[in-house]
Amino acid sequence: MFTVNAYAAPSATGELVPTTIERRAVGPHDVLIEIKYAGICHSDIHTVRGDWGPQSYPLAPGHEIAGIVTEVGSAVTRHAIGDRVGVGCMVNSCGECANCQAGEEQYCLAGNTGTYGAVDRDGTITQGGYSAHVVVTENFVVRIPEGLGLDVAAPLLCAGITTYSPLRHWGAGPGKKVAVVGLGGLGHMAVKIAHAMGAEVTVLSQSLKKQEDGLRLGADHYYATSDENTFTDLAGSFDLIINTVSAFIDINAFLQLLRLDGALVNVGAPAEPLPVQVFSLILGRRSFAGSAIGGIRETQEMLDFCAEHGIGAEIDVIPASKINEAYERVLASDVRYRFVIDAATI
Repeated sequence: MFTVNAYAAPSATGELVPTTIERRAVGPHDVLIEIKYAGICHSDIHTVRGDWGPQSYPLAPGHEIAGIVTEVGSAVTRHAIGDRVGVGCMVNSCGECANCQAGEEQYCLAGNTGTYGAVDRDGTITQGGYSAHVVVTENFVVRIPEGLGLDVAAPLLCAGITTYSPLRHWGAGPGKKVAVVGLGGLGHMAVKIAHAMGAEVTVLSQSLKKQEDGLRLGADHYYATSDENTFTDLAGSFDLIINTVSAFIDINAFLQLLRLDGALVNVGAPAEPLPVQVFSLILGRRSFAGSAIGGIRETQEMLDFCAEHGIGAEIDVIPASKINEAYERVLASDVRYRFVIDAATI
């Protein structure tokens, strides 16, 4: 074991503070990464504040990690010292179940090991990317292509793959009409990726205050959901709706915007239930689905796609001392569109 600097939450109600955490020694299949940047995801806030269940504290969050390999284990074959790499929302899985064997480790039947707040293979609680270094088994480390800055790549490890995966799975592409609900950390990536896939993209946001941004990022259309006419004018319009909002919305109203056989996919994760009237699904053979992140293979595919199309996150790089301020701004939707921590300041 060795000690590294980190920022961690001491409790569900306390602000994150500078501290130290322990990392395991580099094993035969492990990679030691010097973290350069770590994105701040809304999930970090939900988790450390106990919105999704009780946690073990102190807890260092962060699952949008970009850095440089500084040491590899004796049996590592996938990575080498000096490689530009990333770590996303999980750091292990059983590797044996049908889902893992299919490259869908995020749906591991035994439960994947989250990058923070999960029980690791040695019985300790995993600690995330708000830290100077991390040790991860090589199979859960992905390559960040040259030409893609580590700072703009960090949020791709969650926000990027969380939106890429359902867009790819439900066939976003030429001839498809895709709507994105919410233009935040997830939403702005969904717009960029869906546009690059060739879909016709519409943003559905509470107001028009980000309209100029949405169109600049690749949206073809932009509507305010606070305007009741939006739901009348757009009824039956979309093949696919990606809901990125981690708060309550009227799912039934949005389902009416789908074409025959359309799907509304939730990637935002509000703490409260989202009630659905069954006739909203029956009348139109519509689907209401959910999607988590992607597997390691698909995450690498996403990074390669983003590099090919020049896609990075829209970021605001901050020192670690501004983490708590950034949390409040995320909760107030006052970020365009992802805070990224400069790990050199931790």
